[in-house]
Amino acid sequence: MKLLLDTHILLWSLLDPDKLSKRVAYELENSSNELWLSPISTWEILLLAEKGRIVLDAEPATWLRGVFERIPVKEAVINHDIAIRSRILKLTHQDPADRFLAATSIVYGLTLVTADRRLMTLNELTVLPNG
Repeated sequence: MKLLLDTHILLWSLLDPDKLSKRVAYELENSSNELWLSPISTWEILLLAEKGRIVLDAEPATWLRGVFERIPVKEAVINHDIAIRSRILKLTHQDPADRFLAATSIVYGLTLVTADRRLMTLNELTVLPNG
């Protein structure tokens, strides 16, 4: 399976793994699965750290670079198709990060791993729900 990690799933897997369901934890550890991450998640993590909403054990950019060295994630590059798709999604909210993550999942044919109920209800997405 090709799994696109929602930002909170990546953070929980690293900082609070007890928040992951058994199924999600298993799939993240399963070496036959590919783990994908959007640059939007990198941006969100930096924002969360700047606002003091998460505490990391190193400067945020350094911490993220360390994560990318330790975890074999593929970068889901944002492109024009993703930008277009992000605006035509039938989401009930305008959160740009959610829109980009959902569009990335659709354009690349990835399964979005998320606990976000608003994203789970989007029929166009293939989702591995946490919870």
